[in-house]
Amino acid sequence: MKTNIFTLFIIISLFMVSCDSSKGKSKELSQHTEQHSEDDGHGHGPEQKHTDDEDSEGDHAEEIVLSESLAKEVGLETEVATAASFRNIIKTSGQIQAPQGNEQTIVATSAGVVSFTNTSITDGAPVRAGESIVSISAKNLQEGDPALKSKIAFETAEKEYRRAEGLVADRIISAKEFEQIRLRYETAKAVYQGQAANITAAGIRVTSPINGYLKNRLVNQGEYVAVGQPIATVAQNRRLQLRAEVSENYFKHLRYVTTANFKTAYEDVTYKLSELNGKLLSYGKASNSNSFYIPVTFEFDNVGDIIPGSFTEVYLFSHEKENVISVPVSALSEEQGLNFVYIQIEPEAFKKQEVTIGQNNGERVEIVKGLNAGQKVVTRGVTQVKLAASSSAIPDGHNH
Repeated sequence: MKTNIFTLFIIISLFMVSCDSSKGKSKELSQHTEQHSEDDGHGHGPEQKHTDDEDSEGDHAEEIVLSESLAKEVGLETEVATAASFRNIIKTSGQIQAPQGNEQTIVATSAGVVSFTNTSITDGAPVRAGESIVSISAKNLQEGDPALKSKIAFETAEKEYRRAEGLVADRIISAKEFEQIRLRYETAKAVYQGQAANITAAGIRVTSPINGYLKNRLVNQGEYVAVGQPIATVAQNRRLQLRAEVSENYFKHLRYVTTANFKTAYEDVTYKLSELNGKLLSYGKASNSNSFYIPVTFEFDNVGDIIPGSFTEVYLFSHEKENVISVPVSALSEEQGLNFVYIQIEPEAFKKQEVTIGQNNGERVEIVKGLNAGQKVVTRGVTQVKLAASSSAIPDGHNH
């Protein structure tokens, strides 16, 4: 019995010693862990510094680097955004037209077969007043040559008239008969003299009535024409008209329209009526039954290669707004339906900035949001900056 109690006492003692030992080790481990945590906390500086570097690199990644030498080579230009006045714009479509009296149609003065005087007479060729365009011949036609027939009729009528003058003086024919003979003579004379100046070996020549250019040929070589049939159209290119078609929704704004810009479909040039001696001729007071559009007509000098009949984009200038930030159209870049500009933040550093645009007058665009006054915007060389954005390389010596 005593032996069993002693044995149990030894076992309990060993168990208690073991627990104390475990607690000591656990405490040491806890202290070691706390110390390690403090050491980690103390050593967090470099790790935090690494995170800051990553953030710095993130900011740096938004910058676009373009060296000053390359910018100069591509002709990069910038403009400081400034709040200024800007005209409200009505954007629509229109057409270039020749003014009334500035265009004439050449018609056939005789029936016959057409022969163009010169093979170089094509659409767009310059012509002078009195210059021969075509010759019309009827020599080989069944009804005969009208020029020859008019000459024979005139000569016959003239002989009869001269003879009748003596007969009426001798009272052989009555005064009434003489008047009828004289009438036939005057008629034949008028017909012949009307063609005599234009009779050539090739037939009756037809000339241009005005200086200008051949707008279009209405007949072909060797085609038969009747008297009065249109042959060609000659237009003078000095003054032209711009006819814009405006939705009736803008009718109340038309009273404020005084000028416009326009751009043709065949070239990327914006023409300003203010620089072309342009003026507003009229605007419709109502739309017709076949259209929901109201015509607005301007007239201007044709100082460029503007083709009558061509269709255009038209920007009508209406109300004027103050304190508007705008940029040239060339400064805008579009991606997936969003508009961007590139801002110069340092001599060799640029930033891509999303903007919200408003009115567009064909030359400048209103910036509603995304651009502040004083920021430098790239207006020329945007493509080169855009290409530089795809490269993450930073040239040596570039410091931030």
